[in-house]
Amino acid sequence: MKKLLFILLLLSACKKVEVLPPTVQDIFSVSESTLSNGSDIYFDLKAAGVYTLTMVDKSTNQVITRERINGKLGQNKLKIYTSSLPVKYLYLTLEDNTRTQIGKTSIIIN
Repeated sequence: MKKLLFILLLLSACKKVEVLPPTVQDIFSVSESTLSNGSDIYFDLKAAGVYTLTMVDKSTNQVITRERINGKLGQNKLKIYTSSLPVKYLYLTLEDNTRTQIGKTSIIIN
């Protein structure tokens, strides 16, 4: 009886475990995100092309940084470095090459 129980226990322990890939959330699909230095942000684009990513100070509405990126169709990933930013609360906006806003969200720098 003990041998049978041991064999059943051993067989049940050898089941295949399904590992799900981590879910990645589009930064522009939420109203607010918290980022730290070196964080990755993800966003989806409907077409490849040149896009502008802008960080704006929430309190003064002044542009802190602006970067042009070559976006690809589908999911895009960027690493954000925040250690040199002078403010903690920002708006993050994404515009296409015709200055049409694709997305906007608030970010809090940790």
